[in-house]
Amino acid sequence: MYGVMQAILEYQAEYFLTGDQRKLRPMILKDIADVTGLDVSTISRVVNSKYVQTEFGTKNLKEFFSESLQTDSGEEVSTIEVKEVLNELIGNENKRKPLSDEKLTEMLQEKGYNIARRTVAKYREQLNIPVARLRKAL
Repeated sequence: MYGVMQAILEYQAEYFLTGDQRKLRPMILKDIADVTGLDVSTISRVVNSKYVQTEFGTKNLKEFFSESLQTDSGEEVSTIEVKEVLNELIGNENKRKPLSDEKLTEMLQEKGYNIARRTVAKYREQLNIPVARLRKAL
């Protein structure tokens, strides 16, 4: 367990120094398995239902694992970062005229995230954010 946590700390060092979710690097179980020399299934069992106390609150170890998405510049970014940007865009939208998934996709693509409309809809649902017509305020 100690070795796995040490590997996660080193892999996500920038996050642990700043607390900014956007600094989380894409990381899958295999990445930690390669560093520790353990099997992927062992890593899965170690991080399952385990928490770590940080300066930024108590976090589930599984929160540090995410898939990656490639930007227009070829850089790999965490899907967590994309969700944070999506959440920010929706938070700053005009509540009288909320942004559609199509418009959100265009805005994310302008920021360099190569993402499809269906993926935006999936991330929006994962963030428990309703569709545009249900976010509309009079």
